[in-house]
Amino acid sequence: MDVKRAEMSYALYEDVIRTESERAEIMVDIYESADCVRDHDFRKETNTQQPQQQTGSDSVKIRCSRAAAVCLVLLSVLLLTAVTALCVHIYTNNTNYTQERDQLLTKINILTEERNQLLTKINSLTEERGQMLTNTTNLSDEREWLQTNNSDHIQLNKQLNQEKNEPFECFNGMDGWLYYKCSFYYISSEMKSWTESRRYCTERGADLVIINNTEKQKTVDKIRDGKTGFWIGLTDSEEEGNWKWVDGSTLTSGFWGSGQPDGKTSENCAVSYSSVFHDYPCNTIFKWICEKNILERTLKDQDFFII
Repeated sequence: MDVKRAEMSYALYEDVIRTESERAEIMVDIYESADCVRDHDFRKETNTQQPQQQTGSDSVKIRCSRAAAVCLVLLSVLLLTAVTALCVHIYTNNTNYTQERDQLLTKINILTEERNQLLTKINSLTEERGQMLTNTTNLSDEREWLQTNNSDHIQLNKQLNQEKNEPFECFNGMDGWLYYKCSFYYISSEMKSWTESRRYCTERGADLVIINNTEKQKTVDKIRDGKTGFWIGLTDSEEEGNWKWVDGSTLTSGFWGSGQPDGKTSENCAVSYSSVFHDYPCNTIFKWICEKNILERTLKDQDFFII
């Protein structure tokens, strides 16, 4: 009985010893695994220079090597995963940045076009402004000219009113002078050649009458009251066939009688007879009509034209 108890106690003791030994080995394995991961490379170097030291059993060394390999694999997997995730992140960001860059370039192009359009509009507006300034300057000049011209017209009207009275005073005492529509007419009672008739008119500030339109022809017919022919201020003595009035203007539309003028070089002066013109030799004697246009005289004195 005592022997059995002793054997059982011994067996229990051995189990306890074995269990404690295994626990110690496990703890050693854990610490050595950690040390192996940290000092694996270091041990390789030191093992080539120093003799190997016995740190445990062969099983502990094998387990340490396996644990180190597993750790390296896990670290490699983790590193690969991290690198892959980082690459995906970089690629995604790069794609987003590329899209944003393209969008920014598109906006820049749009803004550049809008800027160019604005510059074009600004240039157009600048040109229009310059034209408007030029037009404004021209209008200002025209306004000043009109104001000056208006003042001249007012002054001219005053002078015309005075001029209307001057001929009456000047010619009032002379027989034969008639006033009609801003002109004075003298119908002679004696007869002279064309040259002498004109001299008579010019000595009195007048000239032989000019009949260059229908209204003037009617006026002359009215004041002469159907009398015989009169010298008028029309001649081609300077150039044959080129009939001119005494004011230097060329005859454009006359009131020649049928077949007139017919005298060629021998008849170079015109006579108004029965509302039509006839050419006669200038030394022939006829009565004559003088004309003094007070409006024309005033305009010549003023040295400007009415618009």
